[in-house]
Amino acid sequence: MKRLMFPVLLFGIAANAQSIQEKKDSAKALDEVKVVATAKKKMETEMKMAVSVDEFLASSNNISFIKRGAYAWEPLLNNMSTERSTVTIDGMHIFGACTDKMDPITSYVESNNLSAIDIKSGQEGSLHGATVAGSIDLKRKSTPFSLEKKWGGSYQTGFEMNNKQFFNLGNVSYSTNRFVADGSVSYRKAGDYYDGNNDEVKHSQYNKFNTSLGMAYKTSPFSALRVDAIFDVAKDVGFPALPMDLWLSRALITSASYKQLFQEGLIKVWDTKVYFNAIEHYMDDTKRPENLVHMDMPGWSTTYGLVSKANLKSGDYSSEIQLNAYNNLSIAEMRMYPQDRSKRTMFAYSWPWVTTKFASLAMNNSWDISERSQVNFGGTVGVNYNRSKYVEFNWIFHPGAPQEKTRLLPGLHASYQLNINQFNFSVGTGYGHRAPSVSEGYGYYIYNSFDRYDYVGNPDLKNEISYEANASAGFKNEKMGIEAKVNYFYIQNYIIGKILSLGSPMNYQSVGVKGYTSLNHAKLFNLALNVNYNILEHLHWNGSLTYARATDDNGGNLPFIRPLSYQTFLHFMYKKLGVQTSLNGDFAQINYSPEYGEDQTPAYIIWNASADYWFNIKSFRTVLQVGAENLLNRYYSTYADWGNIPRMGRNIFTSLKFNF
Repeated sequence: MKRLMFPVLLFGIAANAQSIQEKKDSAKALDEVKVVATAKKKMETEMKMAVSVDEFLASSNNISFIKRGAYAWEPLLNNMSTERSTVTIDGMHIFGACTDKMDPITSYVESNNLSAIDIKSGQEGSLHGATVAGSIDLKRKSTPFSLEKKWGGSYQTGFEMNNKQFFNLGNVSYSTNRFVADGSVSYRKAGDYYDGNNDEVKHSQYNKFNTSLGMAYKTSPFSALRVDAIFDVAKDVGFPALPMDLWLSRALITSASYKQLFQEGLIKVWDTKVYFNAIEHYMDDTKRPENLVHMDMPGWSTTYGLVSKANLKSGDYSSEIQLNAYNNLSIAEMRMYPQDRSKRTMFAYSWPWVTTKFASLAMNNSWDISERSQVNFGGTVGVNYNRSKYVEFNWIFHPGAPQEKTRLLPGLHASYQLNINQFNFSVGTGYGHRAPSVSEGYGYYIYNSFDRYDYVGNPDLKNEISYEANASAGFKNEKMGIEAKVNYFYIQNYIIGKILSLGSPMNYQSVGVKGYTSLNHAKLFNLALNVNYNILEHLHWNGSLTYARATDDNGGNLPFIRPLSYQTFLHFMYKKLGVQTSLNGDFAQINYSPEYGEDQTPAYIIWNASADYWFNIKSFRTVLQVGAENLLNRYYSTYADWGNIPRMGRNIFTSLKFNF
């Protein structure tokens, strides 16, 4: 891979690689530092350049997805639903406006306005707030200041044949020694896709536009102001696994931050950000004439907040302290009517104007005991406050339930790392609480098309309490590397839906009503094994194996738990040509849960291949890629496909990217 030489200033790479002798733990503004580094692909997978955020996340061992269509997949961290993880954008808390989870936070960004995604497992992710599964922080692109005026950018276009998806992704940046601006724009439009039997999967189309802008101004040699904004619109999005589709979704995500570096003292960096975001999401079934009764499900989510963090360092000790505070208002409605929309027969709040106020103080610490060993430890304490404006909806099933609820959410974690020559080991533990989500606490008749039950919340649910253990071991030399990771969660008061004896379903497709309740406990175990091997100078192989197991307090299976899965990947590169091929698949899902609507899904194996070629067009560095996913056109459905909707059949894709 080509090696780059580039200047780095104040907010680029930390300048502790240079040889100038300075007082320990001091900071100094340098005219220029030349750093030789290996250029890495950021928001791309080894197989495909023009990936969506979902496709990029899916390349991680500890991320899986629930899929209800071709768009807006629900990310599962450590095989746990989104309620148990914290998903942020540059540390900002954002909450979807759809009761059916059809707008995860990952759907409001694009791969070309992100630089990286930071995934923390378990309580290591508590820096961003109370969590059980961990945290996913989507990091937006941020151009560093430069000594001279510089322009840069890229443009990427392509086409995917199966669903006739056409996409355009563009980026541009401008930087000087005092001012930086960077922006992005993207547009994707796709029709219905076809499965491995060449049958059209109706209502799987989507249309998405995303743009972002960021500007920074250096107020002194050691400080800067920055403002950012993201605007995202999705229209006419079909969800084949649901009885309704998305008419319109809009999101505005804004922030302003101030960053200060310090020359002396314990505190090295202080970074404070205020933010505001608003999301609106309109689900309806106007394109489903087969439905006897029609329903609209609009939702709104508004959040404003503060995140302030400080980095400290003294000798072998370093620490990060972070303050989080936000206020969120979530509103969702249900409107039923016959074929004539003007004759509305029912109205209810499925989220009855629920306000959530949250504040937490968290700390992560690292102490280098020796050159070979390190201790990491930290904790968080948070306060979560909820208020339902229309509490009478909750009183129907929980008479006398409080209108307001305040919860204390503590968390702790610790780990030890040891490096011995080419071997590395780690062991860790964690303890944490999380509060019920808006749906779990205050949801009212939220229809789940997977098990065909209407769900209602319970404001009196107890906090989930997680006890966690994790370990890893690895070996690496110039020829190969191998690493194994395991974690185990024992979760008290595990929140899940159980059938209620009272109440009748509101949706004519429902078979009953379930209420969110707390199990005594649940157990989750995750294992990941990764191996890479350099066969020849230009030929590389890597493979991975993952396994998960989860049970409730009666030994029954929990839903949406990944079966034994694997991937093997072969990459050949020579001069300007790269060729890659992979096989991936799941074993049969034998530990499924009929109680929660699951059935057994068979094993499958998928073959993918692609090739790319680099060349120059004048001063533009250009890459052309051609590839195929599901090359053998297999018909298959996985454990995570809502209602067993089939996956996409053979998909030939092309992509052309210009860098300037």
